Amino acid sequence: MAALISLALFFLVLVHGSVAQFGRGPLQPQQQQQQQQRFRRQSECRVESLSALEPNRRYESEAGVTEQWDQNNEQLECAGVAATRHTIAPRGLLLPSFDNAPRLIYVVQGSGITGAIIPGCPESFQSFQQSEQREGGQGQRQRQRDQHQKIQHFRQGDVIAIPAGVAHWTYNDRETPVVLVSVLDTSNYANQLDQNHRRFRLAGGQQQQSRQSYQQQQTREQGPSDNIFNGFNVETLAEAFGVSRETARKLQSQDDNRGSIVRVENGLQVVRPPRREEDEEQEQFRLNGLEETQCSAKLTYNIADPTRADVYNPQAGRITSLNSQKFPILNVLQLSAERGVLYRNALLAPQWNVNAHSVVYATRGNGRVQIVGEQGRPVFDGELREGQLVVVPQSFAVVKQAGNKGFEYVAFKTNDNAMNSPLVGKTSVIRAMPEDVLMNSYRISREEARRLKYNREEIAVFAPRFQSQERAAALF
Repeated sequence: MAALISLALFFLVLVHGSVAQFGRGPLQPQQQQQQQQRFRRQSECRVESLSALEPNRRYESEAGVTEQWDQNNEQLECAGVAATRHTIAPRGLLLPSFDNAPRLIYVVQGSGITGAIIPGCPESFQSFQQSEQREGGQGQRQRQRDQHQKIQHFRQGDVIAIPAGVAHWTYNDRETPVVLVSVLDTSNYANQLDQNHRRFRLAGGQQQQSRQSYQQQQTREQGPSDNIFNGFNVETLAEAFGVSRETARKLQSQDDNRGSIVRVENGLQVVRPPRREEDEEQEQFRLNGLEETQCSAKLTYNIADPTRADVYNPQAGRITSLNSQKFPILNVLQLSAERGVLYRNALLAPQWNVNAHSVVYATRGNGRVQIVGEQGRPVFDGELREGQLVVVPQSFAVVKQAGNKGFEYVAFKTNDNAMNSPLVGKTSVIRAMPEDVLMNSYRISREEARRLKYNREEIAVFAPRFQSQERAAALF
């Protein structure tokens, strides 16, 4: 009987393991669908050369600028993503909208407040205002109440997670511009349309491209247009909201040419908690029901704080990774992020992404990036400057070296638990191989094999050596 039970347990473990994803637990049906969807796009990843990309469309608003990268570029098509950048002036409000794909935002500069309206969640923020009305010549005080879903503060270095179909808005409540760069995963299972990014605006009128972008070739990518209320009949809107026809027309914003980012002259008056101090606590999984996991979910996480670095070398820099283990909402988005800070001429070890594409955006300085494909030929070997991005396809090897002024970047990855495999250093694949395997693979001596394995004791981030400094100086 004991032997029979042991055999049954063995087969149970075997079956469980056969459906488990590498490095993760069993796949949920929606995750299986997403993997199948990405598999169907493999034929589009015929990448023979890559380039550092800048936005090719620019839309100016009353209080800011929206820029878009060409979604039809083969790099972005291969990764199945779209990318945008918003610059919001002080007292600027990025009007409410929602997307057909999950959006991961990185705050490059500035701070402010943001709200995400999650369907079915309660209006947990309330305020009361005193007003005075006169009836029959007598004054009468009346309390008016405003209720809305919660508002969260954000600051430089924050990652903001917005699920697909969730309406959101952003406001700059400080005196410096806010710069947000975001990546949308159009290949995500949550997008049931085609692979194009579609932004559905809840407010604002039509917006024209600035002159700089008229020269760009027309693509299928959508730019700002009328908000969705404009497509409904005025009488229908008035009846649905229980308001006058005049108010219903204002919803359509037909005469509003302020664009997607508008100026709030007297500041935005909303209910919000005091500006948060540094939050050292990591969000924990909640298991007490749907409302608690979604409605109370933390939507921001700071990855600029040096104390949160996963890898730190005082002579070279640091790397901070953000996945769904630290930030549970990423399990819904199926995305993750990484922030790198490389000091002058420092080197990020050659490595490859095991289970994700990576969209690398330079936030400060410049660096040399080399990317190598499956045929052993470089597909990119050049400079990545502040404001540019490049896609590193899954399994392509990549190395980054900072310029003379250092190099900082944020990488958006198409897996909520993205993994990489370093080629050099203490945790590298080379170090994990037996010496004889290296000797026979590369026709080298045992002494040379040992130097390959043990010359670098650091993890991932390397301080420059004399020859590296000379090479970096020659490049930059």
